[in-house]
Amino acid sequence: MSKSGYADMPLHYGKVPQWLAVRMSRLGGAISEAIVMEYGRSALLSRLSDPFWFQSLGCVLGMDWHSSGITTSVMGALKGALNKRSAELGIYICGGRGKYSLQTPTELAAIGERTGLDAHKLVQASKLSAKVDNTAIQDGFQLYLHSFILTGDGEWAVVQQGMNTGNRLARRYHWHSPSVQSFTEAPHQGIYGINQGTILNLTDIEATQAKTAIVGLTQETPDKVVEEIRRLVMPAHHDVRGKDVDMKRLGTVLALAHEQGVQDFESLLLLQGVGPRTLQSLALVSEVIHGAPVRFRDPARFSFAHGGKDGHPFPVPEKVYDETITLLETGIRKAKIGEPERQEALKSLSKTAAALEQQFEPNDRFDDWVAEERRQSWLYGGRTVQGRAKSPDSRAQQLELF
Repeated sequence: MSKSGYADMPLHYGKVPQWLAVRMSRLGGAISEAIVMEYGRSALLSRLSDPFWFQSLGCVLGMDWHSSGITTSVMGALKGALNKRSAELGIYICGGRGKYSLQTPTELAAIGERTGLDAHKLVQASKLSAKVDNTAIQDGFQLYLHSFILTGDGEWAVVQQGMNTGNRLARRYHWHSPSVQSFTEAPHQGIYGINQGTILNLTDIEATQAKTAIVGLTQETPDKVVEEIRRLVMPAHHDVRGKDVDMKRLGTVLALAHEQGVQDFESLLLLQGVGPRTLQSLALVSEVIHGAPVRFRDPARFSFAHGGKDGHPFPVPEKVYDETITLLETGIRKAKIGEPERQEALKSLSKTAAALEQQFEPNDRFDDWVAEERRQSWLYGGRTVQGRAKSPDSRAQQLELF
């Protein structure tokens, strides 16, 4: 078992405004359902246990692209959306932040009664995963969030987060049951936080002798270095910059939305009538649902679907967000009654973008494009925690970006 990676997440405080929380729950629920329908429940848990995909999901839902708040808000949105339909989808989410994390054993016991799953075993997995990340790994981060995701088949994943108030950083830990052979020997699917150097990690596969020594000589404290596999460093700057995204992939999405350089649009005919701004968002949502793991190494790119509640890279376009939700939910409903064409059209977006990417050469107009998004934000119901976006000076000229 190897870890998925490490990354730095600055600690951010505050609440998600209700207007965004409702939309996050609907879109997050629809994305999750689309994944379950297309690839199965196990695939959803596998994605949630990938630190890069999880961050990308948070970005496409309109959260701050690099902050610790993504973890709390995304898990809260998914819990609210999926638990209402757990009997249908076979997905259950327990726990949460603070006092809600303490309710995990009770919630698991109730699920066990309804499903026949071994609740005692699941509670043990929940407690051990928290104990490992809070005690066996002494990296300066105190857990304050614990979410336990479970399928009706008994497969589970854990997403939990700790904070270090001294350096104002957060670290997120990911677990996935198929990858856990032992709770005390390299159990993580991924750890999401900045590398702090030499720390005490008694779950490291190289710590077997140290654990044996501790049993006999409890006064000794062996130090082991956490192996880095995939490392994602989320920078301190709050704005999104060109260096934070893969410009070739982002540029491809923009070109796709505006039909620039695309020769074959047969696969997109069922999306006729969808404006270029919504098509841009749908392309990024499509990739979150259908994209390969290697395509999530620049999570900031997915903030260009629906912006961010803090205005970075631009205000959340409510009208576009709502149209994206409606199109996705409608496609799911039609697929259930034997009309999968709309879902296939959405799926084709990620394929079309990947094909276009092969020959695409991005320009250096990143800052211009962000400025244009902000200038037009009011047209799409742009909104941040500070309020509505305002119409710019009427004399401002629209930029030609292609």
